[in-house]
Amino acid sequence: MQDAYPGLDIFHQRHRTRLKWHRLRRRLDAPLFSAETMADGFRLGASMELDLRVRADGGFVVLHDADLQGETNGQGPVRLARTETIRPLTMKSGGTAPILSEDLAHLMQTAHPQACLQFDMKDDLATIGEAGLAHLERHFSEIGQFMIVSGADLSLIEAIRDRLPNLRRGIDPTDKLFDMLRAEGPEAVQRELLSDLDGPTDPHMVYLSWPLLLAAKEAGLDLVALCHGKGRTVDAWTFNLASRDLGFSEEEWGRFSTLMAMGVDQITTDEAPATERAWRARQ
Repeated sequence: MQDAYPGLDIFHQRHRTRLKWHRLRRRLDAPLFSAETMADGFRLGASMELDLRVRADGGFVVLHDADLQGETNGQGPVRLARTETIRPLTMKSGGTAPILSEDLAHLMQTAHPQACLQFDMKDDLATIGEAGLAHLERHFSEIGQFMIVSGADLSLIEAIRDRLPNLRRGIDPTDKLFDMLRAEGPEAVQRELLSDLDGPTDPHMVYLSWPLLLAAKEAGLDLVALCHGKGRTVDAWTFNLASRDLGFSEEEWGRFSTLMAMGVDQITTDEAPATERAWRARQ
């Protein structure tokens, strides 16, 4: 099965770790946010991630940057652009049309039962507003089993919890925890993360950068075990091989094997098939 469907997951001591396709790509040099890759992932049952920006009409478009010119041939803030402005644009990476949230809802109806699509919300609650929340409820309330919503604005995640309680939610406290680890030490990090886990967002998954996970582990704090103790899963982001052809260097292997031994539930990568091949080559 792994030979037929590369880049889906790897196993260590009977623990399954999913390989999440960062920004809808399986190779670092592939186009960003490819609808073709997304359709393939839905067919295979992959875990995938995309970024969303709100449009002027309350819908969303799959983009990372706040301005259209960052990733498309358009101009101006995404939040001021309407559907009819965005539809004719092309992506600088790949030359395809930007993916609208309506397109996502249509594609997700054909998803494999194990497929999962992370909606990483790049705007805050004030920007998304009532129109954006209503759009999410209208288009995704019936297909929420295939998605997880994450974002830096915890008030947005809380609002989504209230509006669509059946949607899985994720939080990413990496930046503040890294700052706290450096300034105050592991005990402060532990207190802060436990507060987040017990907080009103009630997250299902916690997104933590792999350097933070390893730095905290070196300081005596296992953040994966802490999250697992609260019934939460952990995504370690974003681990990319320096060479997809050569596999793990010794330094990369030391880092990656530690993450696997810690029991991370998912690893975000732009090189999922190559990472799986490199892992199997070391076993």
